Amino acid sequence: MTENAEKVIIVEGVTDKKQIERIIDEAVTIICTNGTFAVERFDELLETYDLDHRDVFILVDEDPSGQKLRKQLSNELPHAEHIYVSSEYREVATTPESYLATALVSKHIAVNPIFLM
Repeated sequence: MTENAEKVIIVEGVTDKKQIERIIDEAVTIICTNGTFAVERFDELLETYDLDHRDVFILVDEDPSGQKLRKQLSNELPHAEHIYVSSEYREVATTPESYLATALVSKHIAVNPIFLM
């Protein structure tokens, strides 16, 4: 959304980003990794988005590639908080909006109340 937001959510893909954008109701920067982790690209993101000084949340798929990405991001951003989707849904993009909204609210991220019904 905006690069001036205090909070940053890191997701894997564009469909994940669109899913989250529909649900949230505050200025949050959403960064897509495109499912990969390259040190050079990460260093660029770290600097561009000042990730060491912002509230960072990692929200990736519950599949082997998502778990690998989560581990890599955790190593580089130890202060980041994790938001998980159920292994039942596996992917952020296919997780029901109400489930995602509840997970986001639990991390103090404002969501459109319609998704909490």
